[in-house]
Amino acid sequence: MTARFYLLCGLTAAALTGALLAGPAAAQEQREIRIAKQYGISYLPLEVMEVRQLIEKQVKAAGLGDVKVEWSQLSSGAPMNDALLSGNLDFASGGVGPLLTIWAKTKGNYNVKAVSSINSMPLYLTTINPAVKTIKDFTDKDRIALPAVKVSIQAVTLQMAAEKALGKFDALDRLTVSMSHPDGLAAMMSGKSEITGHFTSAPFMYQELEDSRVHRVLNSYDVLGGPSTFNLVWTTSKFHDQNPKLYRAFLAALEEAMSFIANDKHAAAELWISAEKSKLPLAFVEKILNDRENSFTTTPQNVMKYAEFMHKVGSIKEKPASWQEPFFSEIHGKSGS
Repeated sequence: MTARFYLLCGLTAAALTGALLAGPAAAQEQREIRIAKQYGISYLPLEVMEVRQLIEKQVKAAGLGDVKVEWSQLSSGAPMNDALLSGNLDFASGGVGPLLTIWAKTKGNYNVKAVSSINSMPLYLTTINPAVKTIKDFTDKDRIALPAVKVSIQAVTLQMAAEKALGKFDALDRLTVSMSHPDGLAAMMSGKSEITGHFTSAPFMYQELEDSRVHRVLNSYDVLGGPSTFNLVWTTSKFHDQNPKLYRAFLAALEEAMSFIANDKHAAAELWISAEKSKLPLAFVEKILNDRENSFTTTPQNVMKYAEFMHKVGSIKEKPASWQEPFFSEIHGKSGS
């Protein structure tokens, strides 16, 4: 009887030890993932992933079978972060500003980090006001539309430019208004709104510049001193750690989307127009994709310049020691900055 008791205890201990050693990797990974994108051609890699079902393809290649992929579209990074932290989203996307904000706020708890960059693209501040030649010329009669005041990448870039030109980083904050890219375009181009400036991205800035009433006031590349990451994808450490195969399948699908865009700009332009039900001419969209300023890449660029500025002005309480810190380790080997 005693021998039998010790034998049972030994089996139980062995089973428990095996379970502990197996850890999270042995747990079944999610059978559904929820991803949100925003408006604009800068999110083309995510459009390609959705339309060509690249995640589903990579998930099956990883031996995970069928996984339901749910896509949604939000107007800015702030609601993305709310949805991610509330458990209603697995992958969020947006600008460097929202990413660094949520990384700093969740360090030590949710530990949100970036999966990778999805592009390096310039942002243009345009205006319909002929009196505005530089940002110094904006007055209290002007209003500047951008995705989210203070936290969007446009808002942060404007603060960086204001610090250089006006000596005070928040000198123009009072003039900014939160609006989605399409709404900002419509408001400024109507000529009947208080919106006289629009800090936006492709294709909206290119559309605006087609109108002779509009001119460019600022290019974000000039503020950053060169090409810089515009958009990224991020998730929680919980998702990353508990779904290692699913996470790697997502990243593989993203890299596959990048290759598709690089190898066939014409097909990529057609896909985006169809997916977004855009009325823009194919040649116009293809021209944007061929512009050397626009690059679809998973390698982060100039993220640290944003991080250092945001920490200096108090927008984030934590400053990363390197560009790798706000990113998961899978892309640490890239030549980022």
